[in-house]
Amino acid sequence: MSFRSAKTAFSRCTIVFSLLSLCCVLSACGGSQASVSQLSGSQIKGNSGQALHGGPPATTSTLVKNPCAITVDIAKWTNSELAGQMLVTSADIGSLQSADKAVSSGVGGIVLMGNANSQDLKSEISSLVSKSPMGIRPLVMTDEEGGAIQRLAELVGSMPWPRTMASSMTLAAVENMSYSVGLKMKNLGVNVDLAPVVDLDAGAGPSRTNPDGKRSFSPQPLIAAEYAQRFMLGMIKAGVIPVMKHFPGLGQSSGNTDVMAAHTLPYQELVSTGLVPFEKLKTMPAMVMVSNASVPGLSKGVPSSLSPKVMSILRSVVGFGGVVITDSLETVSIQSYQPNISKAVVDSAAAGADLIMLASSNPNQFSVYSEARAALANAILTNQISRPLAEQRVGQILELKGVASSCIYY
Repeated sequence: MSFRSAKTAFSRCTIVFSLLSLCCVLSACGGSQASVSQLSGSQIKGNSGQALHGGPPATTSTLVKNPCAITVDIAKWTNSELAGQMLVTSADIGSLQSADKAVSSGVGGIVLMGNANSQDLKSEISSLVSKSPMGIRPLVMTDEEGGAIQRLAELVGSMPWPRTMASSMTLAAVENMSYSVGLKMKNLGVNVDLAPVVDLDAGAGPSRTNPDGKRSFSPQPLIAAEYAQRFMLGMIKAGVIPVMKHFPGLGQSSGNTDVMAAHTLPYQELVSTGLVPFEKLKTMPAMVMVSNASVPGLSKGVPSSLSPKVMSILRSVVGFGGVVITDSLETVSIQSYQPNISKAVVDSAAAGADLIMLASSNPNQFSVYSEARAALANAILTNQISRPLAEQRVGQILELKGVASSCIYY
């Protein structure tokens, strides 16, 4: 039994370390807001050592626990245990007990569906995650974007649509608002915000034909990146992990992938538009969500979440080194391409996804998760996904959950 190589450990540690460094820098920051025309790529990345703008005082990150509060020997895990950590399932906020079996089996994450108004949600989430095996709790996720896309507004406070944020609020105000909402999310036990949207869009929506609309900060790449940066800073300082979405950019796509097969703008157009916010902010979030839209000129009709070419662009061209999560594969866009959801899960993992989301209002969600987990475990067994690669991905997910890298054996 041995520790990971120093090179692998370093590459994983930098993801969490960059967030901690970022938080530490913020307490000494000040100055006036930079205009979009003054904003350089290095300024917007949010690396440590940079003078970022104002905002609430920095807090010690809650993403990392004391070294070896828990020790994990992944080499002894079964393929099924590895597969479970690579999956995210869903539960309706009004019936969280429906996810009991998934959590008890070691699922990687839970997405909260529906809308919350119960003052008991904190205790209900605590009860749910306490069922986790080996002391490794699932990531608890929800969509707190702003506008009508807020699951917890009645409990954590309402935010305006991102388009309204960018048109009527200062950058500091957006960061402060995000920080305040993030603190309340964290207090409830929610540690991942599936936001912000960094797609570029100026149209009406969100709707059946336009997945973005007012969910987009701006059709201008630098404005969208600037506001997304400050939104994420607030969440990070509150101890909540933000998720940039939807790579490689859903702005001006042909339709909403939840209800139809759709495609993005051609890849050559995305290079100078939709990809820009992801490139500018690539070192900042610990997670990026990949969309279910295909990309003309790149993926040849394959949804991005199942496409090795799209995943390669995110890793090798954009240079993102964090955890890649898919949009929910339980959508019309995926079903129209691969009707077998378990096969779609394996395809997504083979393409390069670290966390694969299965979220819907399906009352038999545990069955969907169980079948997908079995298929993914078999893919590891048969080397469709190599065992070392699966272990590496799970290790990165565990670090995101707060397990120190030096306490993970392979």
